[in-house]
Amino acid sequence: MSASAERPQDQTLIATRAWVETFVVAHNVCPFAGREVARDTIRYVAVDATDWERALLALVAECERLDATAMIETTLLVLTDGLEEFDDYLDFLAIAEALLTQQGFDGIYQLASFHPDYCFEGAEQHDAANFTNRSPFPMLHLLREAGLEEALEHYPNPEAIPERNVAAMRELGAAALSDALLALRDGKR
Repeated sequence: MSASAERPQDQTLIATRAWVETFVVAHNVCPFAGREVARDTIRYVAVDATDWERALLALVAECERLDATAMIETTLLVLTDGLEEFDDYLDFLAIAEALLTQQGFDGIYQLASFHPDYCFEGAEQHDAANFTNRSPFPMLHLLREAGLEEALEHYPNPEAIPERNVAAMRELGAAALSDALLALRDGKR
């Protein structure tokens, strides 16, 4: 039985929203996320990625939706099935990034990547630093570059964000972060 058959897509989106609010915002992993949560400008979309072509078409459709809807600042495209293996996810991500360029969205939108097993190149799998990009489910975060640039202009020392996040994750510890992520994924937040 597939994961989405066991866990309805709306539960997946509820868990993802809880992750944004109780992890990303609460730990200030993205210092701009709290404002977007408060404004309700984050779109959450569940997509089955067992068919990569359909999932990639959904990504392009989300870019087109962002083009047409200024009140949505960013989209989290939650990939409910098909990309459980991190290496498969990275292959999909590379194709998604190339597709955005091919479709003329380069410089307009960018992708941030999140996966339950995210591991930075050269990092140990159990390094708590990986939790800066770990999420309850594989996902692509579609960001408006103009909105990101504007937010960065008003944030002191934005280049220090990744280093600060790594230090914060290591202080929290991999075991506690892993437990929290599993609780969110299982709906036990």
